[in-house]
Amino acid sequence: MRSIELVFDDSTDALLRADWARLEAAGLPSLAAHTSPSNSPHVTLAAGMDLQAGQEGPWAALPLDMTFSGAIVFPSGPGKYVLARAVLPTAPLLDLHRRLHQGLSGAQPLTLPGAWTPHVTISRRIPGHQLGTALDLLDLRIVGRCAAARLWDSSTKTVTPLAGAA
Repeated sequence: MRSIELVFDDSTDALLRADWARLEAAGLPSLAAHTSPSNSPHVTLAAGMDLQAGQEGPWAALPLDMTFSGAIVFPSGPGKYVLARAVLPTAPLLDLHRRLHQGLSGAQPLTLPGAWTPHVTISRRIPGHQLGTALDLLDLRIVGRCAAARLWDSSTKTVTPLAGAA
């Protein structure tokens, strides 16, 4: 699987990692437990097995301010969920996303314009009965800034910078 992701400036990254740390300290599933150097808070713009980006990217829009507004939950298997921070879909973010997909092939349908839900994952496979506890630990209304874009390739476990200072 390959994905094109926006990553954050240092201060926003630290705020999001603090979410991970609070969940971990409470004994809840958290991305803090995933210690790979490539693991960092991000917004996935596109994902796909055969994802191929065009030569030109929409990266002139970076850095891009972001507002996180509440939390969202996605199913992750029987009784398990993905907990994520919702990202307010501003006009600049939606425009960047749309322009990226104009020169892209192989993207999964859920990452296409009109179907995409911008978010930053906080926890994967959290049991339903722990969602309330996890939500109580998060400071859900913050602002931040995406400073860079990268390509993540899960088959080679490599990150390729696409734009900005990662």
